[in-house]
Amino acid sequence: MQIGPYTLKNTLFVAPMAGVTDRPFRILCRTLGAGMAVSEMVTSQSLLYGSEKTRRRADHEGEPEPKSVQIAGADPVLLACAARHNVAHGAQIIDINMGCPAKKVCNVMAGSALLRDPALIARLLTAVVSAVDVPVTLKIRTGWDRDHRNGVEIARLAESCGVALLAVHGRTRSCFFEGEAEYETIAAIKAAVRIPVIANGDIDSPEKARAVLDATGADGLMIGRAAQGRPWIFREIDHYLKTGEKLAPPSRAELYAILMGHLEALYAFYGEHTGVRVARKHIGWYSKGLANGAGFRRAVNQAGTIADQRRLLEDFFGQASAELAA
Repeated sequence: MQIGPYTLKNTLFVAPMAGVTDRPFRILCRTLGAGMAVSEMVTSQSLLYGSEKTRRRADHEGEPEPKSVQIAGADPVLLACAARHNVAHGAQIIDINMGCPAKKVCNVMAGSALLRDPALIARLLTAVVSAVDVPVTLKIRTGWDRDHRNGVEIARLAESCGVALLAVHGRTRSCFFEGEAEYETIAAIKAAVRIPVIANGDIDSPEKARAVLDATGADGLMIGRAAQGRPWIFREIDHYLKTGEKLAPPSRAELYAILMGHLEALYAFYGEHTGVRVARKHIGWYSKGLANGAGFRRAVNQAGTIADQRRLLEDFFGQASAELAA
């Protein structure tokens, strides 16, 4: 797939997820098979006047190309300024969020709330596309609610404004993440535009990935929650789509190695205090379904230092650690 001057190694995207898709997670997913990863969403105002947390979200140092930053906002001038700011700091693709269903985002007419105002969407997209000389991509949902699925209209509008690629989550804003994703609207969107369309929603296995591509005709797939604690899902899907064969799941030793590498990157990125706290949720996801995992997670959530977390992991994955050392 080509996005502007950038050729992706495959058409599997890491969905931007607040509090999850930081730089360590993006790099890990790219290493394990994803062709593209988009940063956590930052609002236009917080980016321009923001905190250390916001600056960290837009940190792409050492990340493989292309580097994509997702921005959100409802003011064309501010959104264009945010786009220029990101490009000046290394962003090679600007992604605009019009899919986030969170109330705090929608209450300021950003995220998926914008789907109710196509005229404003046109002004926002035109402003950003005109402001930067890098590709601009867009993430949307199928509509505001089941009675107002206007994804096709918004897709055509985006294409006419110069958007280079469109990702579509197969739910309306009112659905949040409940129920099953519907792919009919994504299929209709794909049929209505010439730009690449990426399907998102409930893609949690290689078989589901194949089924969603067949159902929608989409050009690629975006995986979010299924990659939490399972970043190797990208190589599994990539292999299955190319060969029709399933890869064996990672051994306990490989799982331990991936997890420890991820945690060390988090510690280096955030520092000890924040790194230990961010690591807790990832450890919880990685250990889900493992024998004695509940007690292990309780202990991890009480650990306050890097040394304590490392020790608990060494104890829990003891045999795996020994295999790696051998």
